Amino acid sequence: MRVPITALAALALTSAAAAAPIRVGDTLTPFTLKDASGKQVSLASIKASGGVVLIFMATRCPVSNAYNQRMAALTQDYAGKGVTVIGINSNRQEDAAEIVQHAKEHGLSFPILKDTGNVEADAFGAQVTPEAFVFDPSWKLRYHGRIDDNQRGDNIHSQDLRAAIDAVLAGQAVPVPETKAFGCTIKRVAP
Repeated sequence: MRVPITALAALALTSAAAAAPIRVGDTLTPFTLKDASGKQVSLASIKASGGVVLIFMATRCPVSNAYNQRMAALTQDYAGKGVTVIGINSNRQEDAAEIVQHAKEHGLSFPILKDTGNVEADAFGAQVTPEAFVFDPSWKLRYHGRIDDNQRGDNIHSQDLRAAIDAVLAGQAVPVPETKAFGCTIKRVAP
């Protein structure tokens, strides 16, 4: 005998399916967020021949801040190769004015989008700052994880994010498609 699915059960199934984070190999449905100046930015409008790097970052996290220079250098090094870097700030206590000031003080020239209510952080399964996601030009996720293996930057053995970008640019498989990101937890809104 078939048991009918009640509306409540159907809603629970839909919510569970919607809660599954994007995984390496999945194709992203581009979304729209506001940048720190309040302007709507649609990822669908980004035409990056070399791919897109999304980095969940923060203004107050010492780990994320330790990577500011490396994120700025990454943007400069790959801009001429068609790679677009975009920051996403999902922390509830960091407002647009703080994000703008932080970017200016640290030479971060890439757009930083505000993820109000941590909707995208939840969709990505992002947990810490910094945490990176590399998409090829067709928006297929090719890498998820850390920028490199050393917070201070003085003893880096594995530049995981750069290796992933280089592989995407070369049309090759990313050698290590997932690494464990480390940093400050994303300060989410209360459920």
